[in-house]
Amino acid sequence: MDVSEVRADLLDEQAALDAVVAGLTAGQFALPTPSPRWTVAAQLAHLTYFDGNAALAIDDPPAFTASVHDLLEAAAGGDEAIDAFELDAWRFLPPADLLAAWRANRERLAASSAALADDARIDWYGPSMGAKSFLTARLMETWAHGQDIVDAVDGHRPATDRLRHIAQLGYATRKWSYLNRGMEVPEGDVALVLTAPSGATWTWGDDDENTVTGPAEDFCLVVTQRRHVDDTHLQITGDRARDWLIRAQAFAGPATDGPNPKDS
Repeated sequence: MDVSEVRADLLDEQAALDAVVAGLTAGQFALPTPSPRWTVAAQLAHLTYFDGNAALAIDDPPAFTASVHDLLEAAAGGDEAIDAFELDAWRFLPPADLLAAWRANRERLAASSAALADDARIDWYGPSMGAKSFLTARLMETWAHGQDIVDAVDGHRPATDRLRHIAQLGYATRKWSYLNRGMEVPEGDVALVLTAPSGATWTWGDDDENTVTGPAEDFCLVVTQRRHVDDTHLQITGDRARDWLIRAQAFAGPATDGPNPKDS
């Protein structure tokens, strides 16, 4: 798969979320989501900020670097200061204006990424990223924050085989899930066998004693920390496999824990 195909899937994922939020009322935009402190509007403001900065990272790397410095300064004030820095320009807007801002930044990113070569690298938060990984991360963010919105408004967003991007990222970040916590990475692999929404089978890894099998959507919910593994239909064999999924983190940033099991 080349960068143009990843980009096309990103645009489709954004359009799928747009179909969920386009008809929401002002009251629904104010609903809390599973992410602490964040309303539906805040989730969309977050995507607006980072889609715009992704376009900036492609078009004007020095300006993007300056924006990272500003964000790090805000981070010194804690979570609420970061939220204010990222979100306040948009989260209190009327819904129509917030939607327009998100769509505008999506269009900026679509235009900026149209000519990306497969071997291009983009400066981002932390190490630079290859073009395909960069756009995959934007797709993952759109889907994951979109899931918070879907959960808050009891919306409907059918699963698609675009989840393969997120599943592959989830598998590739297994080591990161430990290193980001300052932990030693367990020796050995985990075999991952997932059923795609289309019915296809996706596989990664090679281990007969540590396996994860089940719906691709459930695996993506776990590695993006939107569901606890015990609240999914995933079948886990082996201590190494379970140890991974209770701390899996497919996204950058400080180590975080996903939700507790519903029955806990």
